[in-house]
Amino acid sequence: MSNEHREHDHDEHDHDEHDHEGHLHGHEPSILEPAQHRAEGVALFNAVWEMLDLPDRTPAQDDQIVHAAHASRWHWSQAGELAGDQQRAVGEWQCSRVYSVLGRGEPALHHARACLAICEESGLSDWVVAAAYEALARASAVAGDEGAARAWLARARTATAAIAEPEDREVIEADLDSLPILAG
Repeated sequence: MSNEHREHDHDEHDHDEHDHEGHLHGHEPSILEPAQHRAEGVALFNAVWEMLDLPDRTPAQDDQIVHAAHASRWHWSQAGELAGDQQRAVGEWQCSRVYSVLGRGEPALHHARACLAICEESGLSDWVVAAAYEALARASAVAGDEGAARAWLARARTATAAIAEPEDREVIEADLDSLPILAG
């Protein structure tokens, strides 16, 4: 449909431009409650992991992973009091992981840095900071900066050793161990 045709169709609507009550044009934002945003953030976060585990993903599936990770992060930012800095940081971490898995160093670094910035600005510590360092190590490796990758890995290992809960520590250790380019 041409722009000219769309404009003509819109002009034929018999309504006042500012009277939108009961009349949707398809460009109004949907209003979700914070609990709905939280639920969407959780569901999309989990869907990303399921998609990352798919063997032999197609390029279209890779695109869907990117969209889902960003959508999850956005929903967390809209969840009000039902989300906080930790969820925002972990959302950035997941975006970084997705881009790392896809071999896209620049956006992986961008989101890893955003994760660490949220941690630093908010005073987050423990496993979340260790995860931020892990993301920076992984993203640096993907970006081809082995020196930075090794430096971030060292920081990640130190932070991981200080994680209070053994289960949380094991998760981050497993992520670090999955960096074969950095082994040795």
